[in-house]
Amino acid sequence: MPTEPYRLTASQCLQAYNDGSLTVEEYATSILQRVNERQPTVKAWAHIEPTQVLEQARALDKVPKHQRGPLHGVGIAVKDVIYTKGMPTQHNSPIYANDQPEVDAGSIVLLRHAGALILGKTTTTEFAATVEGGPATNPHDSTRTPGGSSSGSGAVVADFQAPIALGTQTGGSVIRPGSFNGVYAMKPTWAAITREGQKIYSLILDTLGFYSRSVDDLKLLASVFGLKDDQPPTNHHDGVKGLKFALLRTMVWEKAGPGTQAAMKKGADILRAHGAEVTEIQFPSEFNKLPDWHSCVLKSDGRVAFRPEYQVAKDQLDKSLVEHVDEAHGYTRKDYLEAFDGISALRPKWDAIAAQYDAVIVPSVPDEAPEGIESTGSAVFNSMWTALHVPVINVPGFQGEHGMPIGLSLITARYHDQALLEVAKVVGKVWEEEGRWHSKL
Repeated sequence: MPTEPYRLTASQCLQAYNDGSLTVEEYATSILQRVNERQPTVKAWAHIEPTQVLEQARALDKVPKHQRGPLHGVGIAVKDVIYTKGMPTQHNSPIYANDQPEVDAGSIVLLRHAGALILGKTTTTEFAATVEGGPATNPHDSTRTPGGSSSGSGAVVADFQAPIALGTQTGGSVIRPGSFNGVYAMKPTWAAITREGQKIYSLILDTLGFYSRSVDDLKLLASVFGLKDDQPPTNHHDGVKGLKFALLRTMVWEKAGPGTQAAMKKGADILRAHGAEVTEIQFPSEFNKLPDWHSCVLKSDGRVAFRPEYQVAKDQLDKSLVEHVDEAHGYTRKDYLEAFDGISALRPKWDAIAAQYDAVIVPSVPDEAPEGIESTGSAVFNSMWTALHVPVINVPGFQGEHGMPIGLSLITARYHDQALLEVAKVVGKVWEEEGRWHSKL
């Protein structure tokens, strides 16, 4: 195990608490020291109060072993669009500066009941709905974006300021930061986890997701949140040997840069070398409308989601969100119905395709994190999967021309989240070992 407690994964924390080699207060103190050291550079916290964290830690240390929850003492960071009692929820908006709803979101209720140590709130773009970067930087290179809108959540996990963080995805806001920061990120099946108590951009797209530095930690969260397949997932004791994968470049492959192109090739080559079957496939032509349909649904739902803020404080609302309400995007209600129904019809068709493979490999991002923090980068490779409601896991392991991390996504059919986690565990092992990228933090 790492000598510094802040470097522990959630699973390692639990082991240390169980064998008595670490207390939650000792762990919290180590985390807070790391935050104090790195916050001036990474700027990933919208709110963290050391006294509050230590009080939680001491209370958790008093819980008898037989009463401890499955996340006892595990530090968790929370994206600042999710209500968290005792902490402000500000949505990176001047409209909600210092606003503190005295209620926990459903996800936070579950985490507290499981014994988690809620560390604080992480930075986001405005209402998790714009691509204009917030203050957070990429921990591997502070001149580059950590992605968005779950900017701070991806950054704190990569920078060892938290082992687990919550994010949300409406386009690519969980998977993109996962890739840019070099960590595991999971967007589960849509609506498989409660969204009560978080800012909603689109009811039919928004999905709660999470970050970690290991698949075992993703599995911990999946269990606490109640993710379940109809059939028990298979444990792949022989690694990737004998597994069947599809390689899908998607209809927007022309957007892929050299880093992602190389990662897709290397990822497939590694799997084949370890005895997996990798077959290249293409989307049927009827899927080609997906990117535009997603955009139509997103912006049409945005005109509803941001109308309250528009009416109350239009002058304090980001221009792109004002345009949603003003319908400057040009989408009609007829367009919306076509997109809504068209996507719905494609979902079971995708499930049938995915069912032929253990997982489908697709790009997570166009390339490594772009320079500058003014923009959070493109979600072009993510939005179609958000629209299809399928589970997605970003697996790190590759790098771009500047040595920055690049991940690839594993996809499957809806409500096969646990099966995908088992595949991600064995795929992650070989990609991390042989994909060339390793964190220097």
